[in-house]
Amino acid sequence: SSCGGGRTGWTRCGLSYQKIKKREFTPEMISLRNVLSSANRFCTIKQTGERYITTAAAPLCFRLTQAVAGEPLKKKKKLDPMLVRHKEERRKKKIEKAIRRLEKNAGQLKPLEELEVPRTVLQEIEIRKRPTSPMLEEVEEERASLFKKWSKYKYQQHFTEVNMIETIIASRERALEELRLESEDLWFEAVQLDQTLLPFTAKGPVATPPIKDYESPDGEYIDKTPTWD
Repeated sequence: SSCGGGRTGWTRCGLSYQKIKKREFTPEMISLRNVLSSANRFCTIKQTGERYITTAAAPLCFRLTQAVAGEPLKKKKKLDPMLVRHKEERRKKKIEKAIRRLEKNAGQLKPLEELEVPRTVLQEIEIRKRPTSPMLEEVEEERASLFKKWSKYKYQQHFTEVNMIETIIASRERALEELRLESEDLWFEAVQLDQTLLPFTAKGPVATPPIKDYESPDGEYIDKTPTWD
């Protein structure tokens, strides 16, 4: 336990001030009194009622408290208004320049490397050109005749399909009218959506079946496609 100076400190050290005052001091008591009085000089007591804070040196196992010191206020620097304005203008110009750069590149699309023609191929266009021989007149007439026949065939196919669809729709409308004349409730049930058709689900292969007796090449596949994030 720690003890300070004064009567309270003497009492805490196990000695009664009244007893010491009444009887004579022995050499041990005198030395103890000198030690306590010397320790009292190193103690800082701020008494408030019965509670106080004490600090002393180590021989008597006194606990040292931290020094509570305040940092002096920093002196405010006086800035030149012209320098502050130039700094703000430079910052504003920098932001405007970045905005213009973004607006300039806004219309550019991300390149698709798969659809771009390599530069080596563009440089070899003249070498890669193949001479085309003129087409014979008989071949041109034959191709034109085949094109006309194909066009006529597709027209007849389309005409037949459209007539068939119109016939089916007309038959359905007539059947619904007759059903409505017989029973309003049956007609109302007939025009409702078939709940068994939606949602449509189907089960099938979820992946391409492996090739039989396929020998995979050595090495590993590294995807280097840019993500443009």
